Amino acid sequence: MDKFGKSQPVKRFEDARFLTGQGRYVDDIAPADALHAVFLRAPVAHGVITELDVADAVDMPGVAMILTGQDLIDAGCNIDFSGGAVTNRDGSKGAKPLRPILAVDRVRHVGEAVAMIVASSVAEAKDAAEAIVLEIDDLPAHLDLSTGGQALHAEASDNLAFDWGMGDEAGAKAAIAAAAHVVKVTVPDNRIICNAMEPRGCYAEPEGDRLHLAFNGQGVWGMKTNLARFLGLDKETFRITNPDVGGGFGMKGFDYSEYYTVSYAARTLDRPVRWMSERTEGMLTDNAGRDLTTEAVMAFDADFKITGYHIDTVANMGAYNSGFAQFIQTDLFSKVMMGTYDVQAAYMRTCGVFTNTTPVDAYRGAGRPEAIFILERTMDEASRQLGADPWELRRKNFIAPDKFPYTTATGVTYDVGEFAKVLNAVAGKADVAGLAARKAASESSGKLRGQGLCYYIESILGNPEETTRVDFAQDGALIFVGTQSNGQGHETVFPQFLSDQTGIPVEKIEFVQGDSDKIAQGGGTGGSRSVTVQNTATLATVEVIIERFSAFLAEGEGIDASKVSFDEDRFRIEGSNLTPTMLDVAEMARVAGRDDLLTHSATIKLDNRSFPNGAHVAEVEIDPQTGVVIVDRYTVVDDFGNLINPMLVEGQVHGGVVQGLGQALSERTVFDEDGQLLTASFMDYGMPRADDAPMIDFSTEGTPSTYNPMGMKGCGEAGTVGALAAVSNAVIDALWDQGVRHIAMPFTPMRVWQALQQAKADSAAA
Repeated sequence: MDKFGKSQPVKRFEDARFLTGQGRYVDDIAPADALHAVFLRAPVAHGVITELDVADAVDMPGVAMILTGQDLIDAGCNIDFSGGAVTNRDGSKGAKPLRPILAVDRVRHVGEAVAMIVASSVAEAKDAAEAIVLEIDDLPAHLDLSTGGQALHAEASDNLAFDWGMGDEAGAKAAIAAAAHVVKVTVPDNRIICNAMEPRGCYAEPEGDRLHLAFNGQGVWGMKTNLARFLGLDKETFRITNPDVGGGFGMKGFDYSEYYTVSYAARTLDRPVRWMSERTEGMLTDNAGRDLTTEAVMAFDADFKITGYHIDTVANMGAYNSGFAQFIQTDLFSKVMMGTYDVQAAYMRTCGVFTNTTPVDAYRGAGRPEAIFILERTMDEASRQLGADPWELRRKNFIAPDKFPYTTATGVTYDVGEFAKVLNAVAGKADVAGLAARKAASESSGKLRGQGLCYYIESILGNPEETTRVDFAQDGALIFVGTQSNGQGHETVFPQFLSDQTGIPVEKIEFVQGDSDKIAQGGGTGGSRSVTVQNTATLATVEVIIERFSAFLAEGEGIDASKVSFDEDRFRIEGSNLTPTMLDVAEMARVAGRDDLLTHSATIKLDNRSFPNGAHVAEVEIDPQTGVVIVDRYTVVDDFGNLINPMLVEGQVHGGVVQGLGQALSERTVFDEDGQLLTASFMDYGMPRADDAPMIDFSTEGTPSTYNPMGMKGCGEAGTVGALAAVSNAVIDALWDQGVRHIAMPFTPMRVWQALQQAKADSAAA
């Protein structure tokens, strides 16, 4: 492949091997002679372990080890892998109870790992698991989003994990009290089970005095640090790798008990050990997403300008603090709490509650979809109560372009934004003018049509620091990155960007990721950080290469280094016809014995994050006889600043939108009154299907970010951030004239049909 122009829609290089079954996923590459791990899991949501007897199981055929929480304690392991805690409104810290790697004394959710069985085969391990005697005295299960009830942890006697606040509370209350109009909305944000295409898995194997752990995660360095803490060993005892990863979405960005226990077994037995989750096992144990209810109060003056905003959220933490759980619906939510609207009197309060359910943590967007969902649902409700056009209400309240940089009510400084320009563009793309005709056509066939608008903004998150290393080999270059692809196309975009900046043919660039021995540090993937942070590090590395190569060439020519320049393709030397490429100079250095010039790296730290934003317009058609909701049209115009590969960007938006459609239309997590998960298979949990998604019209109106040298903004989570409110507002719009005023996601046929029947009954009774 010859060098191509910048920002070209290049097809993903990795897709050929993925589509032909050549992917190298963790279960494909585990050592053939590895023992197999199976977990005995809690069959009840809450209870005291009164007996755990493994004596008979240990002697079962093929069994090499049975491990319990007490065994880990006796071995001196640090069994606590609880996540962090926020600072409460009163200055104290949120509750941080022990989260044991294997349950000790008590179980707190169905599926919690109680023991690990290691055997020669999965079948033998499962047979041994059935021979373990596990007796549990049931305790009442606390399942609703309220404090009180049977306490899960002594540290949270009322099951209150935290009570957090941010913003101008007094100003918000004063604005509401003095408002000409006040709009109140209470909206639940339903729990999601991630269900990545590839379930979680890992294997561990001894490598001399060291241990190699491979797992399908979103980065290797946190696991390396935490595994060393667990075993009380130096970090360099461990090599951690991520092979190909079949979807992460935040769920795979955190530690899980299986990675620790499999590593312990491999080290103790001096044998490779492997584990792969089954689908129902994953549904019971993977970190869930969302699961909160928010009450919003918005104040307006007589001219429909927003004067104040106050929200109260109750968020489900599940049974324990997962890695970043307490920060999702607090700090991360607050980053975009007020969205794109020019309001300073804003305050949010969030209470976290422990329940006897699977822990909740980051899911695509992590706090930002939740914030935009309630904000844009409130704006839609306000337009109805005020009798205002929903498009004009947003335009009236946008932060004006001349107000940037703009510091929000929660202390975040947006660098740039031209929101009205993007909104105007999406109005044309979505053919808003033709809505009335389409609505009439739907009505003529007995259907209901509605249109929903959402204007979102999101904040790029994750570690602002990243390193890129470039090594020159005999036949090309290697780029080492600190992020981790789990489906985003890193294998394409990072070599493409390096090729753009250096002129090295992209087919001569080898991509290296996910190996803690080869890459000294990195921030992993999460929060839409990868392209912005990693490519900024690559740009800095290219500058290092140019500087060092220029000095080398100047020395050879006996001239000052300032006489050497690089034009992103070749070096130019004043007074010489010599115009070597990057690879030419690397070969010259190799011949000269300058091996020090064959490896280059740079580490950067961004001072600020970028703020992608955009408008989503959904149109739905509803059959009132069946309640079936069809998303008929979907239009997106995004501001992602400057793009590296528009094709990959569009793919990310498509995927994010479809995940939003899944939550809005079909994905419903249901526990019974005892805490048993009733939606623990694809027969019961409604994943979005191809026929649930329309063709998505996508385009961009970019305003380059000033917070990084390439003017980039992240795009990985934006589709989901905008989709929830767009679809919800469209459904409400379609049902409004039928008397339906409130309906919660997911908009399943039964739920929509029941809402229509209730509205008819209410109308008849009035």
